[in-house]
Amino acid sequence: MQSQTIDPAKTALNHHHDATVEGHHEAHPDHRIFGLIMFLVAEGMIFMGLFGAYIAFRATLPAWPPEGTPELELLLPGINTINLISSSFVIHRADTAIKKNDVRGAQFWFGLTALMGIIFLAGQVYEYTHLEFGLTTNLFASAFYVLTGFHGLHVTIGVLAILAVLWRSRTKGHYSSEHHFGIEAAEIYWHFVDVIWIILFGLLYLL
Repeated sequence: MQSQTIDPAKTALNHHHDATVEGHHEAHPDHRIFGLIMFLVAEGMIFMGLFGAYIAFRATLPAWPPEGTPELELLLPGINTINLISSSFVIHRADTAIKKNDVRGAQFWFGLTALMGIIFLAGQVYEYTHLEFGLTTNLFASAFYVLTGFHGLHVTIGVLAILAVLWRSRTKGHYSSEHHFGIEAAEIYWHFVDVIWIILFGLLYLL
């Protein structure tokens, strides 16, 4: 049986390679959250443009909403607003749970958040079907549908993202206190959706 000879030069080269790889990873930190924030800033600018257009319409027209436009009901949108704002606190519980390695807890709070998001969307659809004006009735009606519809699209994307995180969490060890980007990213996106709705609700329903 032949003995295996260890080449000191080769061993040193391997150690140098491992150190180089480790240093390479350290030199390139995770920028995914930063990328998400930049994306939300861009989305926020789109919403701000829509809000600015709405404010300009309101300021320049002699009557707003135009005469003959039925008044918006506040009860259902108000309940929807409370539901959506509350969901931000709920989804934060999921983030708190995963940082304690409580995967089941994170799954529960994420599932509850998704349910609250679906309830919000169902309420919005119900409101649409009972409004007494359509998309082309007047400028206010068009602005209303564009703003609420665009926000509803973002809520839908948020619900799908939450459900995707729930699906991936079925894999043992996929999320933990050290690896939870998906949960954190979904939470940040959901907070963004909530803040946009608060502004939108104030513009359309309260002012």
